Amino acid sequence: MYIGETNNLKKRIYQHKNKVHPNTFSARYNLDKLVYFEELEIEVKAKLREMQMKKWNRDWKIELIEK
Repeated sequence: MYIGETNNLKKRIYQHKNKVHPNTFSARYNLDKLVYFEELEIEVKAKLREMQMKKWNRDWKIELIEK
């Protein structure tokens, strides 16, 4: 499971699907499906949310996705 933040979601999805950066975590593990996203207006808040979610255990992440 990969968590990241971007200011251009369409571009980032393209990069993941086409493995534009072949040495990254998502490319190595063939992670290319978007299953959840949040839209935040302030970049600092988005980065904080990313860091918060990266600390979560896998079960919490799956529960959020399933909601």
